[in-house]
Amino acid sequence: MTAASLRHHVGNRIGNRLASAMLSLAFALSAPALAAPDVAVAPQYDTTHVYVANADLDAFVNSFVGTFGGKASPRAVFTVTPTPSKTASQYVQTPVGMLSVFAFQTPTPYGFGTERTGYLVTDIQTARDAAVEAGADVVVEPFDDPIGKDVLIQWAGGVNMQLYWHTKAPSYAPLHSVPDNRVYVSRVAADKFIGQFKTFAHAHIVSDRQIDGAEIGRAGDTIRRVQLASKFGKMMVFVTDGKLTFPYGHETTGYHVDNMAETLKKAAASGASVLVAPRKTSAGNMTAMLQFPGGYISEIHDAASR
Repeated sequence: MTAASLRHHVGNRIGNRLASAMLSLAFALSAPALAAPDVAVAPQYDTTHVYVANADLDAFVNSFVGTFGGKASPRAVFTVTPTPSKTASQYVQTPVGMLSVFAFQTPTPYGFGTERTGYLVTDIQTARDAAVEAGADVVVEPFDDPIGKDVLIQWAGGVNMQLYWHTKAPSYAPLHSVPDNRVYVSRVAADKFIGQFKTFAHAHIVSDRQIDGAEIGRAGDTIRRVQLASKFGKMMVFVTDGKLTFPYGHETTGYHVDNMAETLKKAAASGASVLVAPRKTSAGNMTAMLQFPGGYISEIHDAASR
């Protein structure tokens, strides 16, 4: 073997080994994401958390059910936090989404009241660890409740959620329509939050586009809207500078209704008020904003007309 061919042979071997090492490193770095556990169950087990004053509990629940249909569980008073407290609570099932309603009768312990949703998971510790691996902070570590376990987490941008697990697995029929978890985040935190949640929820991006800001009360401006989907359900992320007119940014959930006019009629008859009259969105459907007794604000929308 000549000196030139030896150098060529050695160079090829080194190059092959380097390529193999780089490929192994790439697989190693991507392995945690590929192996991330999928802890979601289904959208009908995800609830919007609503906090109301004790005096408003009946009026709120009756108004919400009167508007969207469904039923509420009997009222119960118990401790749902890891530290001493008492809250009246009801679970509300409707065809368009679920609620966990809390009316604390003692001061609300730290960490509670700011979580927007409760997501049912297959295992609380696995879900907690998966969230942390995806970049979440843990506001309240896993704790026992009367029917299972919970953990409070926070994503980039200050998006707080509760993950929960039941000792006896619940069994609910699929929703008639899956609601949107409506999230407002800053331009600074948007990509970080979206990346974190995509990893944790095994979510995919349905749409990422610039839209007319009129959809969130910013007519004449252009904003970024990102729509995600996963086994947890739907999420709509609005990326803004935070300069929002009331009530935008206060709603945590958007409900898909079959008939906008009929829903508004039922809402009025049930004691809810219209904060923003129906208007057309960039998707071609109608959207409106409601406020229920006790202060809970929600968006409602119908199917696209085009």
